[in-house]
Amino acid sequence: QVQLAESGGGLVQTGGSLRLSCAASGRTISSYSMGWFRQAPGKEREFVSGIAYGGTRNVDSVKGRFTISRDRTKNTVYLQMNSLKPEDTAVYYCASGFRLSSIPNQYDYWGQGTQVTVSA
Repeated sequence: QVQLAESGGGLVQTGGSLRLSCAASGRTISSYSMGWFRQAPGKEREFVSGIAYGGTRNVDSVKGRFTISRDRTKNTVYLQMNSLKPEDTAVYYCASGFRLSSIPNQYDYWGQGTQVTVSA
């Protein structure tokens, strides 16, 4: 059984930083694509960042601020978020799939999400 567990969310001021973690069990993350998505109240879930064998991808709004990485020994994916803005406020989800994609239904396993709130 594949499980993804996010952690690291919280409340931070504008300009601050957070590092989200996604610990995986039941699946070796280096053999799959891993993505971070976010969903703000009243909005659709959107792709933020992803990592796969071939490299990484970030949505334009977080380029230069967010960095995705993975630790194979811990089977964990991270999302380092710097220079946070109020518009980054959302529930952040990690997901695992067979290909790196910005489309949510391309991922077959999801975590429960972690709340990130950026105050003005």
